[in-house]
Amino acid sequence: MSVLMELEILVPCCFFLVALIKFLYDYLWVPLSIQHMLNSQGIKGPPYRFIHGNNKEIIKMRKEAMSKPKALTHDIFAKTQPHMYSWIKKYGKNFVYWNGIRAEVVISEPELVKEVLKNSVNVFPKAKPSFYVSKLLGNGLATIDGEKWVKHRKLTNYAFHGESLKNMIPAVIASVETMLEKWKGKEGKEIEVYQEFRLLSSEVISRTAFGSSYSEGEKIFAMLNKLSIIMSRNFFNTEIPLISKFWKPADLLESERLANEIQDCVMKIVKKREDRVVNGEADNFGNDFLGLLVNAYHDLDDKNRLSMEDLVAECKTFYVAGQETVNGLLAWIVLLLAIHKDWQERARREVIEVFGNQNPDSDGISKLKIVTMIINETLRLYGPTNGLPRRVAREVQVGKLVLPANINLLIAKAALHHDPQIWGDDVHLFKPERFADGIAEATNYNAAAFFPFGLGPRFCVGMTFATTETKIALSMILQRYSFTLSPAYVHSPVPIITLQPEHGIQVILESLHNGA
Repeated sequence: MSVLMELEILVPCCFFLVALIKFLYDYLWVPLSIQHMLNSQGIKGPPYRFIHGNNKEIIKMRKEAMSKPKALTHDIFAKTQPHMYSWIKKYGKNFVYWNGIRAEVVISEPELVKEVLKNSVNVFPKAKPSFYVSKLLGNGLATIDGEKWVKHRKLTNYAFHGESLKNMIPAVIASVETMLEKWKGKEGKEIEVYQEFRLLSSEVISRTAFGSSYSEGEKIFAMLNKLSIIMSRNFFNTEIPLISKFWKPADLLESERLANEIQDCVMKIVKKREDRVVNGEADNFGNDFLGLLVNAYHDLDDKNRLSMEDLVAECKTFYVAGQETVNGLLAWIVLLLAIHKDWQERARREVIEVFGNQNPDSDGISKLKIVTMIINETLRLYGPTNGLPRRVAREVQVGKLVLPANINLLIAKAALHHDPQIWGDDVHLFKPERFADGIAEATNYNAAAFFPFGLGPRFCVGMTFATTETKIALSMILQRYSFTLSPAYVHSPVPIITLQPEHGIQVILESLHNGA
């Protein structure tokens, strides 16, 4: 055999051997060494399983939890996150599990959570989004870090605070009036409020942020909803890079198609806004969220300029976050007030005392103490998201724990919000009076025990907008209607992007005959 022939055999063998060593290093050595390091510090958890980690166990536990009988209880943590509930009980408030080959250290101790969230974003940046999350949100505010995040955050801060927020109130009121007009004649009949609020929140976003009506953004909302469902069902599927290079599953191909279509739709809306200026129909791109983004896209200064990709990503982020958060919050509030008629009555009395039969205004909105208590207790029991994902950028000490670089950190928000040690033995009861003296006095912990919109530098920029919209909508409903829970309602909260009622929320309306 010639030297050349030997080389032809030897070179591929060497490549194969190097690839095999790297594969075993990434998929076996690294996970096992991280597991050993964390275990030695007392951070236990389900053992790492080759390639898939604990994902197969999680999928099985979720299926079992969903198949169990559905009781009307606010004790939902075990159903919505059965793996978290089970492993916290077994391994303690801080534990590690494996999302494929990636270690996920879960923390639900208030003091540790506070330390992480108040820490530098350079130490605990956002976790790298999965393929499906990146298709849903792109490189928007929710997924980016560093200087790019600072630039995008500055824009959105300007769009959703102070005078800008005040100027949105008439558009929110107009959207709620449109919804309530459709409710006329439905007194004494069943109405499914989750879909009603989905349309309402979509209309509000369209009017306040994009200067359009829901019908213009309807296609975008529908595609984003499809993307969120695809993302949800693939959340715990193990990504194997080598395989995905040669074979793309149907969900992955569909996600790419939807993301491209959404980009085309957003670019048409942007072009429409640009054409109005070019044709002399408008002097500027506008002062709403889209206007600010288009201005930034055309900015001559490189430091302030947004790319078209960035602009589309921010539009998608706001379409998703703005709709899902308010939609779910309003629906869960109505459910809780339909069950707890005493609190519905207390909220109504406060609204009428502050506004009479007039539409809400910014001064009155800030005086709604009981409504604020109800919102906070709803966010505690039925918070929009279950956790805050972060990444450990470099080896760091948190409390007594030393965390290695390049692992994920998950702050188990739902675990904290449903923890009897923090809230007391009545943790699963709807008791808005917990928040009578504000959030700081609601628990015995002077730490991070309640943070539905996040905490620290990366708290949700749309928090004030979301709560303002919720207060306006709830006030206008309470002025006109009382409502009771329909016998048809089936209690089944499910986490998709946000916590959603699987079968909707059906209530029966009764008119108060004193609407504005």
